[in-house]
Amino acid sequence: MATQMIQATGRRKTAIARVRLVPGEGDMHINERVLENYFPGELLRAVVAKPLVLTEKIKNYTVHALVDGGGVAAQAGAIAHGISRALLKVDPDFRKVLKKEGLLTRDSRMKERKKYGQKGARKKFQFSKR
Repeated sequence: MATQMIQATGRRKTAIARVRLVPGEGDMHINERVLENYFPGELLRAVVAKPLVLTEKIKNYTVHALVDGGGVAAQAGAIAHGISRALLKVDPDFRKVLKKEGLLTRDSRMKERKKYGQKGARKKFQFSKR
């Protein structure tokens, strides 16, 4: 097991997470707040913890994440991406498990920009024939 801190960056949509894994008891701190306070919903907490659960390292590392931008779901995805990339630095053999679950792929979907002469990205102004 590594005795030093491992850093990685995770991204999803406009959210960027800087993740540090430190050998510890399995605590998770996001923006210097406990995981349960930052993500009150159980689903988002499960998304964040998924890479650690799959690799069975949930009790081996303490996670410190600084996340910025995006919404809560994008932030959870960015943290999970960052944790996955950090775990690869710990042990490259985790790649097969993490790749199968899609945790190493950066979700690059972004909001489409609004176009001029239109109401939104795709929606047009109402057409009047007469």
